[in-house]
Amino acid sequence: MASLAEPRLIRGGLAVDDRGRVSFVNDFDFAGVKRAYMAENFDVNYVRAWHGHRHAQKWVLCVSGSALVCAAELPDPQHPDPKAKVYRFTLSASAPSILHIPALYANGFRALEPHTRLIFFSSDTLAESNADDFRYPGRFWDGPWAVEER
Repeated sequence: MASLAEPRLIRGGLAVDDRGRVSFVNDFDFAGVKRAYMAENFDVNYVRAWHGHRHAQKWVLCVSGSALVCAAELPDPQHPDPKAKVYRFTLSASAPSILHIPALYANGFRALEPHTRLIFFSSDTLAESNADDFRYPGRFWDGPWAVEER
């Protein structure tokens, strides 16, 4: 089996002066984006996961708060591997970045602070996405949701 493209962060930055702050991710290219939606959990202990597609790609931007966003390899969406590699990313509005999640990955998130909001950009229309939708229990890949003690 060919290896999957890996999720990756597209790093941005902040510019601050006496007028205020500008957040940016200038290396993000909107080519291929067909829609966007925002998600916010009411409870920081809630895990909103797992959701994947064969064809759709996702890009995730944290616009307030911070979140743990994870992506699990999904070469066969009808038979997910509970031991698949899971990628973990911490996104924060204070450190602008956009996470690219390629097709054939299940994804999900857990807010790390109240009022966390994520914008998801999708390469598929809602109709295309609904026709290629795979969902799994929120704890199917459970390990990545723990906040690590340091």
